[in-house]
Amino acid sequence: MSQPDFSHDGIRTARGTAFRYLFMLCALLSILTTVAIILTLLVDAVDFFAQVSLVDFLTGTRWSPTNEPIAFGVLPLISGTLVITIGSAMVALPIGLLTAIYLSEYASDRRRAYLKPALEVLAGVPTVVYGYFALVYVTPAIDAILPVDLSTFNALSASIMVGIMIIPMVSSISEDAMSAVPDSLRQASYGLGATKFTVSTSVVVPAALSGIFSSFILALSRAIGETMIVAIAAGQTPRMIDLTDPAGMFLDSIQPMTSAMVQIGTGDIVGQGPAYKSLFAVGLTLFVITFVMNLISELVASRYREVYR
Repeated sequence: MSQPDFSHDGIRTARGTAFRYLFMLCALLSILTTVAIILTLLVDAVDFFAQVSLVDFLTGTRWSPTNEPIAFGVLPLISGTLVITIGSAMVALPIGLLTAIYLSEYASDRRRAYLKPALEVLAGVPTVVYGYFALVYVTPAIDAILPVDLSTFNALSASIMVGIMIIPMVSSISEDAMSAVPDSLRQASYGLGATKFTVSTSVVVPAALSGIFSSFILALSRAIGETMIVAIAAGQTPRMIDLTDPAGMFLDSIQPMTSAMVQIGTGDIVGQGPAYKSLFAVGLTLFVITFVMNLISELVASRYREVYR
């Protein structure tokens, strides 16, 4: 009877240890990169707030970092970001959710195998292409169809293209959440005489609610941080939302936070002045907003997560 060969055990152990440390290094590298970004934002933002009041920055209604009179009120930029986010949500959330329901509950396996990868191709299109498409094609089409006075640079076309860009994120994550719902719940509903529509909307969607909500938050966080589409198509005119005519905001040029950061970063601005440092203050504000949204997503997902055995 032959004896087992343990001569290579030491090599296997050393190899396993090396890979373990390699994986740990990759994880630490991701954490260190995030910490370095936060520290960079904090250090330069603190320098900015040493020259500009934090209260004036957070409550000011005028943004003009380079033209007299100088003003660093971030509310117009937040307003522009809010307009783009709301507009893109109106496009992406219903279309993405309905697409997810179709892929999960109605499409055959063969059809799903073609449709889902084709839909996810949208996520791979460069955002600069979306931006120029909005400017060159979407804006003239809207101007020709709707009886409105649409600016060349406007929030409407930018919102539509941002919404189209984040549809794959909503549909893919939502479809994964619905596919994870056990078939026993569906079969029990069919046994009670429910239709496929009733099962889809009254059983599957509520059971996958935590995953669907997470997809919404992640998609909106992506929309908030989008840069090239809004920089190209939305314009560079910071303005507050007119509560008497909120729909009119979509027809005019606006400036979200990301577009303002691009303008400051690529402009002819002194590196140590408050105008340049405001880039980091706006970036820190954007980071806090997206962090809070992701935190809410995690809390809601953990609160309403269904555990099936």
